[in-house]
Amino acid sequence: MTSTKKISSGFIYFFGSFGGILFGYDIGVMTGALPFLEHDWALTNAGVIGWITSAVMFGAIFGGAISGQLSDKLGRRKMILISALIFALGSLLSGLAPNQGSIYLIAVRIFLGLAVGASSALVPAYMSEMSPARLRGRLTGINQTMIVSGMLISYVVDYLLKGLPELFAWRLMLGSAAVPAIILFAGVLRLPESPRFLVKNGDLAGAKQVLSFIRPADEIDDELADIQSAATDEATVAQNTTWATLFSSKYRYLVIAGVGVAAFQQFQGANAIFYYIPLIVQQATGGAASSALMWPIIQGIILVIGSLVFLVIADKFNRRTLLTLGGVVMGLSFILPAILNVVNLNKNPMLIVLFLSIYVAFYSFTWAPLTWVLIGEVFPLAVRGRASGLASSFNWIGSFAVGLLFPIMTQSMSQDAVFAIFGIICLLGVAFIQLFVPETKGRTLEEIEQQGTQTKKVYETSESRNH
Repeated sequence: MTSTKKISSGFIYFFGSFGGILFGYDIGVMTGALPFLEHDWALTNAGVIGWITSAVMFGAIFGGAISGQLSDKLGRRKMILISALIFALGSLLSGLAPNQGSIYLIAVRIFLGLAVGASSALVPAYMSEMSPARLRGRLTGINQTMIVSGMLISYVVDYLLKGLPELFAWRLMLGSAAVPAIILFAGVLRLPESPRFLVKNGDLAGAKQVLSFIRPADEIDDELADIQSAATDEATVAQNTTWATLFSSKYRYLVIAGVGVAAFQQFQGANAIFYYIPLIVQQATGGAASSALMWPIIQGIILVIGSLVFLVIADKFNRRTLLTLGGVVMGLSFILPAILNVVNLNKNPMLIVLFLSIYVAFYSFTWAPLTWVLIGEVFPLAVRGRASGLASSFNWIGSFAVGLLFPIMTQSMSQDAVFAIFGIICLLGVAFIQLFVPETKGRTLEEIEQQGTQTKKVYETSESRNH
């Protein structure tokens, strides 16, 4: 049932995107909590540390996969409310973990990850369906700004709580994630359902009423007609599309392009920095990780500034140009410290932190937001739903793998070597962009599909020459 009370468009857009803050807050909060948790429970097993950290991403793989289907049945708004409740409950249960309760904490954080994965998929979908076409191009950038703002807020909260006894510090840090979840739930209670969902379920009157909240009166009837037409087209497409369609010769290269970019974004190692920067500083300097909590705040500020830079330059440069620039600088930022360490063993231990800051700066306005922009543009309508879900799953799998493996890798080899591996992956990502990813800026879906076909022919020609 849609409320008859007028709701301002500003309120709808703010709380519609607030889930991004929730998502970012949980990504960031473990960064500060982990050093205190490690010391309190005397954790030394790198595998356990990796699982506690990455359990949220493991849950998110499944949360993101099932949220799309459930939101088609229950509605975007209701699924965001359910995610907020799961998030609040999971956060509180994390803070109440029994002493030495590693298995309990891993299980609870997997449960929490269901909400994280769902919100990461639901928020962009809801916002894109509520916003006018003229604003839709910047939504991914705004959602990214919300995510990194949530990360920065969590870093500040961690820093403010660091003076507490370690027994309480990490528990309050993890439990405090319930606060933005409760704020989100209270705000979304007043939000209307997406007009597209209402149309799909035959509630034309409700859809028209929601549009009256967020559109000028002279645009409502035309947009409602467009939504009805699109809903009919999508229903027809859904009946004729299977998983095999994704890998047919017509769509295979565009699917590989989008899914590959989503996977590379995470396997390039960004989350290793976001989750473990205090421990990275500890290993580089020999100081206590709990005393290095100013560094996450610095990284958070860089991320927020970078996301704002992206909003300014998003439509001024080609997607491939920005991804190539970012990938090259990110790769060199990881590889150069290892080279300097070979050349000069007495280099300043904080030099690696400086290079990591350069990495974060370029990641923040290239690969971080552009991955999702490109995914929204590169998939043709016939495969968009399934291909976007597959890309999201690969992104979370990469995030989970990096969070799990990073502490294990740093226990068996030097930090310089670990980051050099990530640097090589960054450069492989650049090669992937050049070989497999078509330019999508300013092109229609038909033009992108045609360019994908041309990319396929070029690739097949080079393969035949090699043989």
